[in-house]
Amino acid sequence: MAEINLLDCLPATTRDPKARAAAKTPEDRAVAKRFDRDFFDGERRHGYGGYRYDGRWLPVARRFVEHYGLGPNARILDVGAAKGFLMYDFLQVLPAATVRGIDVSAYARDHAHGGLAPLIDIGSADKLPYPDKSFDLVLSINSIHNLPLPGCKQALREIERVSRAHKFVTVDAWRTEEEHQRLLDWILTAETYMSVDDWHRLFAEVGYTGDCWWFIP
Repeated sequence: MAEINLLDCLPATTRDPKARAAAKTPEDRAVAKRFDRDFFDGERRHGYGGYRYDGRWLPVARRFVEHYGLGPNARILDVGAAKGFLMYDFLQVLPAATVRGIDVSAYARDHAHGGLAPLIDIGSADKLPYPDKSFDLVLSINSIHNLPLPGCKQALREIERVSRAHKFVTVDAWRTEEEHQRLLDWILTAETYMSVDDWHRLFAEVGYTGDCWWFIP
């Protein structure tokens, strides 16, 4: 496995963790964790504050395809697919690919971009409803850390199980105490977050062999 930032072509975002920490309440976190309209298209304190397609994931899709050498008929699974923006852009790059997504949010599935709702299953990352080795690439971006530790571990095992080739996850992490505090100020829905070194130990424990990168606000 490798640490590699395959999201480096996303637009730079300015974040203010201290302001977010001052504004959010336990009630805000509870609302956000429903992953319904409030999280995706409600107020900013509950999540995205409006999660709309703007094409920013298209360069990311190209980056994944090029990095992993995915062929035109590749099978790709997005774990935590939300409204399917990345799925849609994978299909712009590889129109003949088989692309599926899974997410806990029926709201996100029902409001999927580009008519992709039929390609998104409702379910949790720790119990993927797919056969062993059924995808060439399984990716999960800022999603599995929303599960408690036992579920997060099982999600990694499941990602490993259903992939026959490539795996990639991005999770909440830190390398320094300053980054740790910024993350604690920022998190809204995450249940499992730890240092980079601890993540590597967890990957080894569960047998995850894919690539990884970190969300550090």
